[in-house]
Amino acid sequence: MKNYLLPAIAVLFSSCKETKKTDGSGSSEEAVTQTDTLKLPPPDEKSSKNKFSNVIGWPKDKAPTAPEGFTVTRFAEGIKSPRNMIQGENGDIFVVFCNSERSTADKIKNDISGKSDAEVGGKSANRIILYRDANKDGIPETSSVFLTNLNQPYGMLIIKDKFYVANTDGLYVYPYKAGDTKITQPGKKIVDLPAGGYNNHWTRNLIANKDQSKIYISVGSGSNVGENGMEYEVRRANILEVNPNGSGEKIYAAGLRNPVGMSWNPTTGQLWTVVNERDELGDELVPDYLTSVKPDAFYGWPYAYFGKNEDPRRKGEKPDLVAKTIVPDVPLGSHTASLGLTFYTGTQFPEQYKNGAFIGQHGSWNRSSLVGYQVAFVPFKNGKASGPYQPFLTGFIANEAKGDVYGRPVGVLQIADGSLLVADDVSGIVWRVAHTKK
Repeated sequence: MKNYLLPAIAVLFSSCKETKKTDGSGSSEEAVTQTDTLKLPPPDEKSSKNKFSNVIGWPKDKAPTAPEGFTVTRFAEGIKSPRNMIQGENGDIFVVFCNSERSTADKIKNDISGKSDAEVGGKSANRIILYRDANKDGIPETSSVFLTNLNQPYGMLIIKDKFYVANTDGLYVYPYKAGDTKITQPGKKIVDLPAGGYNNHWTRNLIANKDQSKIYISVGSGSNVGENGMEYEVRRANILEVNPNGSGEKIYAAGLRNPVGMSWNPTTGQLWTVVNERDELGDELVPDYLTSVKPDAFYGWPYAYFGKNEDPRRKGEKPDLVAKTIVPDVPLGSHTASLGLTFYTGTQFPEQYKNGAFIGQHGSWNRSSLVGYQVAFVPFKNGKASGPYQPFLTGFIANEAKGDVYGRPVGVLQIADGSLLVADDVSGIVWRVAHTKK
């Protein structure tokens, strides 16, 4: 594979050195990266710039670019806003479609133009489609509408004979058995989730622990930096933990502005997430990040960012929370809109990808030039990131000067055969990335 490392991020990552600390017993452990080693520019609200992308769609003869030895094909196309995916034990692929809530960039553009939601939103998808590739050739033979009448769905989860869906306003559970091609029975809402008002980050993702005794729900903030009042952010900017019946809710981790992708580290068994960080502090602030999620930990939002760097818009408000803010593990570039996450545990890809993290970066709007618009990869060794993020699936930007893009990747999913599926929501395509073994 070619060395696609981004120079600026390589410098940023290398400056985040690990230190040792020793407790009273004389034993030592690796400390979290120290904030004073991370070279971030000063925040500057006046320097904030916007550059919106213009989606032109993929020509029939064109596809994203992967490293040498990989092929990229269309697993599904001609669909509306595919965003997230899971695979059932029998191999069925479930793809959630939702475009009822405009993106932040669309909101800003249309607030400026004066257009209404109805003028720009179109008809919502709000459904789950099932794809079945029975002969496992990478091309589904059948597809069917699996579930409808949803409210901005994103997260999906199968636990035994239950199919869970995280709508923006709640966690729902439906009866299910492997092989079902459609759910017709009504679901039961088992957890109410905050979704009122502006509801900027509407996605609610789901993941279960190994023994399926707990479900984790990601809930993003309703705003950029709590500017509408923190009373509207209750239970938001968190990862929640509940029992499979919806009881026993607790905040597992807090201060995560928009934690969308979640995945289990295959080496340590620890929960990791990617976080879409805040805007309007300049081109290089604030880095999105990939991080391990420590129980009961606080990650800064909205009072601090990337450690104890105080946000000037919330200065002096919560010094106790600023002081306890944890530094995330891996910076992913500012405004990249890092949303999708999966750790690679298959055997199809070359060894350097084993146990590493693939990240869907939806792409920037609050920056003077486009960044993101790719699937990135972070190498791991012994359960820890062993280098900065690097582009893996690229070519989504058609013309940076004009802001033209072919598509915007979101969800990433490793499926049973070891290939990778990538949901490209604005182009209506699910891409399949496979490695051709020699």
